Amino acid sequence: MSSQTETAFLKLINQHKGILYKTSRIYADSVEDREDLQQEILIQLWKSYQNFKGNSEFSTWMYRVAINTAITYLKKEKQRTSDQTDVPQHFEVQNEDYNPSKDRQLEVFYAAVQELKPVEKAVIFYFMEGMSHKQIGDNLGLSEVNARVKLNRTKEKIQQIIKKSGYEF
Repeated sequence: MSSQTETAFLKLINQHKGILYKTSRIYADSVEDREDLQQEILIQLWKSYQNFKGNSEFSTWMYRVAINTAITYLKKEKQRTSDQTDVPQHFEVQNEDYNPSKDRQLEVFYAAVQELKPVEKAVIFYFMEGMSHKQIGDNLGLSEVNARVKLNRTKEKIQQIIKKSGYEF
């Protein structure tokens, strides 16, 4: 692809970099795992970019690729042995001014999210992005009602996990 295409891609990625951070934060525990997942998402976005036709917002398309990549990546990671290869870092995304160690509530929340199933994580992720029940359902292949029910149950599950941890907001 041309350098013009790469420039346009990087501009869009930097505009929506929060999706990368949130997806990796929800699906990976350690800083290293989050960085690896972000890199994998970027690679998949770049590979798929030529197929992006603009039928939806770029951010909607990016959500789908990010969530699907995270779920697939986690399945592969579980199967992978200690034999790992380094992926060259071709794309650089500007860092976000956010330090998770300073925000205890977010740490407790994300720790609770780690105990959720992949679909529950996706529901919470989309909810955190301000999506409607209909949008959540559309992205996950669920009805609007099913998305609403799944979201409410997931919120309750997170509250129960946090209560068990002994942390109070």
